[in-house]
Amino acid sequence: MTATAPDLSNSLDGQLRRRASRVIPGGMWGHMRAAAVPAGYPQFFAGGDGARVRDVDGREYIDFMCSWGPIILGHRHPEVEAAARAQLDAGDCLDGPTEHAVRLAERMVETIPHASWVLFQKNGSDAMTSCATLARAATGRRKIVLAEGAYHGAVPWCSPSAVGVTAEDRAHLIHYTYNDIESLDAAVTEAGEDLAAVIVSAFKHDLGIRQELPVSDFARAARAHCDRVGAALVLDDVRAGFRLNLGGSWEQVGVRPDLAAYSKAIANGYPLSAVTGSERFRPAAEKAFFTGSFWYSGAPMAAAVTVLDILHRENAPARLERAGRRFGSGLTESAARHGFEVRLSGPPAIPLMQFADDPDARLGETLCQQALARGVYLHPKHNMFLSLAHTDEVIDTALQAIDEAFATLARSRPVRP
Repeated sequence: MTATAPDLSNSLDGQLRRRASRVIPGGMWGHMRAAAVPAGYPQFFAGGDGARVRDVDGREYIDFMCSWGPIILGHRHPEVEAAARAQLDAGDCLDGPTEHAVRLAERMVETIPHASWVLFQKNGSDAMTSCATLARAATGRRKIVLAEGAYHGAVPWCSPSAVGVTAEDRAHLIHYTYNDIESLDAAVTEAGEDLAAVIVSAFKHDLGIRQELPVSDFARAARAHCDRVGAALVLDDVRAGFRLNLGGSWEQVGVRPDLAAYSKAIANGYPLSAVTGSERFRPAAEKAFFTGSFWYSGAPMAAAVTVLDILHRENAPARLERAGRRFGSGLTESAARHGFEVRLSGPPAIPLMQFADDPDARLGETLCQQALARGVYLHPKHNMFLSLAHTDEVIDTALQAIDEAFATLARSRPVRP
């Protein structure tokens, strides 16, 4: 029997969608909308353990999205849960931060070579907006140079959506092409003496297109431009931070930023983000006003201290790269075995999978639906993520199911004359 994606219309998930449509605009918001994944994918989840998640109807999946990046150790890692629970039991949102704020800042400064200080927030948009503000505060300038198509958050100055955004919100942005030194040179020249910052992503991870790792010459050019005019080099490490290199993702190319934004994996699913900065930007960080009533909560910071300890202990980037290579080679071999060409791009631990000659991603979506029906949660257009819970056994189990999905896809492919 051919497995198919489940019909959710009469499921608890379907019921929740109908209820949500009455009280939540569009039924759900942002990238968590089920419309962002193929038909048949669940919208609502009940729990997760290790490398697996469960939807509200009790179906379990090996999870290769890791909650869209935050889960780096595995869902509900016992050491992290114990640390967070201890602080929750004592109190989380208090009249001020807990000691974990100091412990975590110290641990991050020890871990990240460019950092001499840290500020904490709640999500990646907070951190990147803080970086832009700090760059302007420190330099007294306005222009920010950033890559065309790059994602840096969901607030007006950088949102991928233009709905509700004014021209004034983006009046001082100038774009370049990632890894293209000529376009970077032109953007910096256009900014002139008003250049406050050059923003770079850990790697090019625009939705639905082939990913690019940073080229060393491009990274050095970005650093040189900032050094020449006194602007800030800002690294958006929200998506990749701690997965590629504990000291920062651009350690791989030998270039260090002035400011960097972290979130996603910092607390293994607890809400937290951070800005790290060099000594030159400390005065601006002391003067600028950043705050939020929930930014000082103790449990996420307690979780993050434990996460960093585990990442160091387990040599996490090396383990994640190895797991990613095992997963990636298995995907490409399985595809070839059934007559398909699959292209992987991006770092092994954060891979994007695409079929050759599949511009509308229909093949990718069908494969993902078939994999979902066999208990594996993939994504056809967005980076996937691996965690330390993706052991060899887990990956091999997933690959067996994915191989069956490829086989079904091959049987349904039209025969060309």
